[in-house]
Amino acid sequence: MISRIDLRGDALPEGTALRDLLPRADFDVAAALEKVRPICEDVHHRGDAALIDFAERFDGVRLERVRVPAAALERAVEELDPAVRAALEESIRRARLVHRAQRRTTHTTQVVPGGTVTEKWVPVDRVGLYAPGGRAVYPSSVIMNVVPAQEAGVPSLALASPAQADFGGLPHPTILAACALLGVDEVYAAGGATAVAMFAYGTESCPPAPMVTGPGNIWVAAAKRYFTGKIGIDAEAGPTEIAILADSTADPVHVAADLISQAEHDPLAAAVLVTDSADLADAVEKELAPQVEASKHTDERIVPALSGRQSAIVLVDGIEEGLRVVDAYGAEHLEIQTADAPAIAERVRNAGAVFVGPWSPVSLGDYAAGSNHVLPTGGCACHSSGLSVQSFLRGIHIVDYTRDALAEVAHHVVTLAEAEDLPAHGAAIKARFAGGEQDKHSAGGEQDEHSEWKVPESK
Repeated sequence: MISRIDLRGDALPEGTALRDLLPRADFDVAAALEKVRPICEDVHHRGDAALIDFAERFDGVRLERVRVPAAALERAVEELDPAVRAALEESIRRARLVHRAQRRTTHTTQVVPGGTVTEKWVPVDRVGLYAPGGRAVYPSSVIMNVVPAQEAGVPSLALASPAQADFGGLPHPTILAACALLGVDEVYAAGGATAVAMFAYGTESCPPAPMVTGPGNIWVAAAKRYFTGKIGIDAEAGPTEIAILADSTADPVHVAADLISQAEHDPLAAAVLVTDSADLADAVEKELAPQVEASKHTDERIVPALSGRQSAIVLVDGIEEGLRVVDAYGAEHLEIQTADAPAIAERVRNAGAVFVGPWSPVSLGDYAAGSNHVLPTGGCACHSSGLSVQSFLRGIHIVDYTRDALAEVAHHVVTLAEAEDLPAHGAAIKARFAGGEQDKHSAGGEQDEHSEWKVPESK
């Protein structure tokens, strides 16, 4: 059901050579980009009418309107299963605790007497948030997008999720209920690339947003790429991934269950076990069969995911080699199920999120750990972070120098401007001290008989 890659015996290669040995899903965003381009441009030119047509084409339902009525949001909360409501509210509470602590504060640095640089953090003016609704319903993604944006202080939030024929063209009622519980009342029935285009261009119903976040399928990723430069995005999310670094102390029942938990997302989902224990590998492989058989989405998702080229059991000589492998892989979710797991977790450099020990499974992070589950995929954890409050904030430097503070450093600025052959930059400094004797000496420079401003040596 799942393949093996044996990296024992020989020295592990470095860098990309090691990454190339590891399993990864085929996910060709560039090819998808050409297919979403006309969709995005149709939304640009026809607005709501295009969204309605695409909902009929892709979702099988003809919409009367794109924006979800307030009454539908209220009804979704009223009809929500009390146990689901309690779980959503607890997930929201924990996410707020973690994300509220991420908010940065304004800080002023005195560089020299009379010269300060202040860094203030300003939220994005408006954000379009996307919650998938294809193979599965993800109210948890509503929480993971909305909470950090709210804690960042974003003043205008809108959310889109695909229209559902079973619910009269509205997004899934649990998605609507999550929005209502979070206080988000601007919700649209739009899915995939059409939702991204709606936010990027704006339509009659939906004002444009300078930023779009949220996970989705390859069409969402391609639309994000199409609009890169026009809007800000969180990431081009690919298929979900789990990597587990485990030794002989790990419970094969737990390991198998966790591999399956991510495989049930999508046929392209990646499930990778990295271990130095051949006995554990055998036990996990044996354990997979009955657990898969007992699962719900066996044939359409789990089996294709586990048997695909993106999933494997990787055998290594030791945990040190295993650490090198998981760092090269850069998993979206990385579990550490080894002896002294906290110490091993501290040494991990590349992962979207790290789950430590047998009682911190990825499923906890998906819903109720307090962490964010919108994480980098496809190895992007080597250079990118998951969604956070910081994703929605912009750092702005405020430079405030007095005359004397500028005078003290003027000769350095002029020197560097001339070294870069940008004399007008230096002239902008000289112009401020082109007056009388007091001015020229205050600038730390002097004029000869031809009135040329000379840059003195450093003081």
